[in-house]
Amino acid sequence: MPERTIFLVDGQSFYASIEKAAHPELKDKPVAVGDPARRSGIILAACPIAKSRGVTTAERVGEALAKCPDLNVIRPRMQTYITISLFISEIFESFTDQVEPYSIDEQFLDVTGSTSCFGSPEEIARQIQSRVLLSTGVWTRCGIGPTKILAKMATDNFAKKRPEGIFKLGFDNIESALWPLPVHQMFMVASRMTRHFIRMGLNTIGDIARLELAEFKRRMRFEMGKQSDIQAEYYWQTARGIDPSPVVPSIRNKLKSISHGKALRSSLYRKLEDIEVVLLELVVEVCRRSRKHGYMGQVVTVGAAETDGVRSTGFSRQVTLQQPTSLSHEVAAAALGIFHKYWSGMPVSHLHISLTQLVDDSVYQLTLFEDREKAYGLERATDEIKDRFGSAAIMRASSLLTAGVARERAEQIGGHYK
Repeated sequence: MPERTIFLVDGQSFYASIEKAAHPELKDKPVAVGDPARRSGIILAACPIAKSRGVTTAERVGEALAKCPDLNVIRPRMQTYITISLFISEIFESFTDQVEPYSIDEQFLDVTGSTSCFGSPEEIARQIQSRVLLSTGVWTRCGIGPTKILAKMATDNFAKKRPEGIFKLGFDNIESALWPLPVHQMFMVASRMTRHFIRMGLNTIGDIARLELAEFKRRMRFEMGKQSDIQAEYYWQTARGIDPSPVVPSIRNKLKSISHGKALRSSLYRKLEDIEVVLLELVVEVCRRSRKHGYMGQVVTVGAAETDGVRSTGFSRQVTLQQPTSLSHEVAAAALGIFHKYWSGMPVSHLHISLTQLVDDSVYQLTLFEDREKAYGLERATDEIKDRFGSAAIMRASSLLTAGVARERAEQIGGHYK
């Protein structure tokens, strides 16, 4: 069986690159993506110029502006970023049908069968870089390897640091290129695991890779306990670049749950009537998603975090319904019942609703005392209006109250502006 050729292609400063392409006047200026109206908000992305001035991802907007007063902070447009990410996927699919999204700005490609058509792996990588840059303004970096894990580490540790943005990491150069690196540069090794490895005397990736697996497991058990064998095998294989997992074109698996949550300012959500408004909005969204994917659920779960500024508590409780449903009023009745029973009375800082034990909604149970078919028809008509004109096109009157968050959420994706 021939050795695989796998890419991990990463978009440099993805959000910021898209904004710079949309604003040519900012080409040679520092740009970051965040909410300029909220200095306490965080930086989602920064261009290389901004990073050279000390701006870092995830720091507060106010801190970034203190370091770089001429920083151009642009409000995020999440829908635009998603659309461009999908467009980049189409570019990749013109080279291979084996494309697996890893994140919004990173994707795996298996080009093993593409070299006879498009040239060497390096030539394919350069073609991809050129097409993506010309089409979107995003510069991509490409790690090449015989496994997904080596492709990922090739991108993170080498391709991102080279002007050409391409690096090939294989079993022929893993010992000279990867193994001398500090252990924290190995994939999936964060600060806590780094401390464990250093206490074990394993300071580089090669220190792990050169050990026999049995000896590494013995050291891991001594450091982390008897349950560490699975972790030991994972990290040992990662250090050696061993990863048989294929590039999977589809990211869609059968859904096991449909959920929605919202972080709240606890100072504003002290009264039951205000909390109920948000709870109902979450139920409406969960049921809408369920119908969109063709599911009904029989188990409703409600979770809440509570705090009065000194004490913190919370709960997560569930109830099994008599029959599966995705009707908002049926799920809402169950959710409100759970909340009323388990809420301690303290201000709420987070709410979460989920629907599980999902089944196909093509057939549902009729009842003697309620026209469920009519109720589903009404819900689906509402869904169609929202799909066509936006989530804020039609909503419950309670969402117009001060406590409502649905209008604000309708302008966002994943908590950020569209």
